Amino acid sequence: MTDGYDCYQNALAERINGILKTELLLSNPEDLEQARKMVDEAVQIYNTERPHMALKHKTPDAVHRAF
Repeated sequence: MTDGYDCYQNALAERINGILKTELLLSNPEDLEQARKMVDEAVQIYNTERPHMALKHKTPDAVHRAF
């Protein structure tokens, strides 16, 4: 966790939050369970399928497994 509310102190969390807001707000979950499933799926895609420019077009999972 970071001190205060400075978004620049926690850029990674802010990035995933921005993606979740942009992509998940396009649909309306029927209930809390469906919303949780949507978030879990989005995080899974972000970590395992979506290449990141900052990681030289690799996924976070691929970079993590390389260590």
